[in-house]
This record gives sequence, structure tokens and C-alpha cells, in this order.
Amino acid sequence: MIDKIINICSSRGLTIGLAESCTGGMISEMITSVSGSSKVFKGAIVSYSDNIKESLLDVSKETLITYGAVSEETAREMVLGCRKKLLTDICVSVTGIAGPTGGSVEKPVGLVYIGLLVGRNIPLLRKYKFNGNRDEIRRQSAAAVIKLIYEALSI
Repeated sequence: MIDKIINICSSRGLTIGLAESCTGGMISEMITSVSGSSKVFKGAIVSYSDNIKESLLDVSKETLITYGAVSEETAREMVLGCRKKLLTDICVSVTGIAGPTGGSVEKPVGLVYIGLLVGRNIPLLRKYKFNGNRDEIRRQSAAAVIKLIYEALSI
């Protein structure tokens, strides 16, 4: 699916940028492992800590305090910050709790929020609840991002 994304973006002159948290650069690795990705993939900000979300993606401290790092609001600010910093046509953010610790009743392990911004549209925000161990949750999160990008390009 990634090769199809790269081909579509290349033919349309579109670029991709990422703001990764719980996936820790996994999506970037998946994209750059495909030949031709340098034509469309501009880069990623791996914002694993809150202070990097604030300083590099312009996520407000108030948002992080009020809603937490794993929230729809943070995913929204991350994807908007990604667009501002990387200046790409397609931006995606992902933030979640991969586990095995860090979950709560309100925010269980496997909770993931993904933000997608294409062009100048309003960000599309999705909430997921994945199951499995840490690696499985991270892989499912990365796969969901790739699927969202592909679906957005196929419309």
C-alpha cells in the first residue's frame, strides 16, 4: 500500500510529513524503506515527550494539561504543527498508549488518536482502541495511518 501512496503522491506532486509519538518513527521507517519515497516524504517529527510536542509542534501546554498527550485535541494540534513546520500537502499525527503500562480506566492501553490533514482542509481525527502487546499496538497504529493516507488519496 505504501508503494501505491508514493506513486499517487509522486504523480500528483504531493508531499507527506508526519508527527509521530507512540509509533516512535516506525511510520517514517516504513515509508522510507520503499524506493522513490524521497520524492514525496519530507520528514517527520518524533515527539515522544510533551516538551517536544510543545516546542517543535506548537502543542499548547494548556492542551496537554487539560486533555493529556493522548487526546483528540493533542492529535489535532500535532497535525497542525506538522503542517506549519514541514510545509507538506499531507500531514499525519499519531499519539497513543502502547503499553504495557501508562493506561488508565479513562485512557486504556491501546488507545490511539490519529490526525490527518490534506491540503487546507479541516483535520480529520480518528480514535482507535487496539489490542495486543506494545509492538502489536504500535504496528496497528502505523498500519492505520498508512490506510488513512491511502483512503484520503483514493477519494
